[in-house]
Formats: sequence, C-alpha cells, structure tokens
Amino acid sequence: MPFVTVGQENSGSIDLYYEDHGAGQPVVLIHGFPLNGASWEKQIAVLLDAGYRVIHYDRRGFGRSGQPTVGYDYDTFTDDLKTLLEKLDLRDVVLAGFSMGTGEVTRYLSRYGSDRVAKAVLLAPLAPYLLQTDDNPEGVPAGVFEGIKQAIRDDRFAYHKDFLDNFYNVDVLGGTRISDQAWQNSFVVAIGASALGTLQCVDAWCTDFRADLPALSSVPLLVVHGTEDRILPIDSTGRRLRALIEGVEYHEVEGGPHNIGWTHPEVLNPILLDFLGKDRG
Repeated sequence: MPFVTVGQENSGSIDLYYEDHGAGQPVVLIHGFPLNGASWEKQIAVLLDAGYRVIHYDRRGFGRSGQPTVGYDYDTFTDDLKTLLEKLDLRDVVLAGFSMGTGEVTRYLSRYGSDRVAKAVLLAPLAPYLLQTDDNPEGVPAGVFEGIKQAIRDDRFAYHKDFLDNFYNVDVLGGTRISDQAWQNSFVVAIGASALGTLQCVDAWCTDFRADLPALSSVPLLVVHGTEDRILPIDSTGRRLRALIEGVEYHEVEGGPHNIGWTHPEVLNPILLDFLGKDRG
C-alpha cells in the first residue's frame, strides 16, 4: 500500500495513505469528514472510465492514514496535500474537494497558487466562513460548535450516528438513495478515525476562508451543493460563493443532502464530467 510521509510526532512518522490509478490528466479527490478517500467510490470509476488519472488519499487521522494528535488545522492539511502533489510530481491537476476537503482546495490555491492546478471543484463547500461573527452574520452560532465538541467528548459513537443520519438525510432518503448497509459502512469508517482528530476537526470547520477566496478565481471553478444540506447549510456556504467568486460555475442538486456524491451521482457525475471536459486537450 502506498504512503507518503508528511511529518513526525515523537518517535513515529505521520504517514498518509493514498491510491493512484489510471492515466491522463490527474484528478485529486479530497474527502469529507468523517470518511476516507474510498468514499469517492461513485466518482472514481466514472473518472477512470472517462480517461482521467485518479488519486485519492486519507486525511491525517482518518482511514488508513496515521492518527497523530497534532496537525488538525487547514495550514497543516494543505501542507499534507502539497507534499503529496510534489511526491507524485502532479501537474495540470484538478483539485476536487467534498465538504471538509474543500478547505484544502481553497487554502492550497491561496498559499501555493495555481502552478500545478488546472481546475478546482468544491462539493458542499465549507467556505466562505462557517462561524457567525459580527461581520459574518450568515454563519452558524459558536454555541453550535461547542455543543458538537461536547457531544464528541461525551460519546463519539452516538455523535457519529446522529451526524451520519443528517449527512445522508436518512429520514427522507433512507432505503432509496442511501441503504442501511452504505450508512453502516460510513459509520464503521467514522468510528475508526482518531478520537482526538475527530474532536479537533470541529475547530478547523470554523476557519475563515474569506481572504483565500480570490485565489479560487485563478482557475476554472465548479461549485455544486445540495439544497437540503443539513451539515453545511447552503445559504451559509454554497449560495454565498456565487457572489464572492468571479466566474464560478455553480449548480444546485434539488433535494440533495450533504453527501450528494453518494446519494445523487446521476446528477453530480454528468456535471463533473462536463466541467472537466471543457478545454480538455
């Protein structure tokens, strides 16, 4: 199994698990909380069939990557991504992030520019700024995040059950667009993640990306968001980006929950392939 070393904690290295398949223009898929790179299953096969090289990896603390107690912030996450891109010497890359993974895409372009990047994709984005403040009234009150952290401390497993129910809108889509078995797989992945990493990621969700947004205009950008997202409400995130980023291609998935990549692939995948195919050599 391939790993890339991104840091050190005491006597051990911090290693990220990744997979690298296919040939053609590289598409790097960055997963959402609390899943892993394999959660892109319904996009991976489609991208490979369309002639793309597909790379996906597990964020530190999740999946088969190492579980350090440090580095759960977007500067570090972005440095991890940079290390992977450089190790594989990837160029003309499409960076595609879902949910928490949209933070790495946004911060990477802001910190390191578009030299290696051809296009960017944000699915159910975290930006521009999720935390409600005096100058960001559209955000979510700080007490909500404190409540989430307390729920994780009290019973991480019960928290994940509730989180994933809303991740897929199980009360509406259960048995049709999300099976009990697929939900259970997500639960197993979630509880296998680092307990400390799970907790510390909540603070990362409150990262202010507003100063990073101009960098997203440096490459063609696709944003897709489900209208019924209960995790990252569309009015606080995706819909705001239309006015904040010049030239963005924006789509909404009617009735889509947070994880539209799993529940609505017949809607999302054609949008994704059409965007990637534009001006493709």
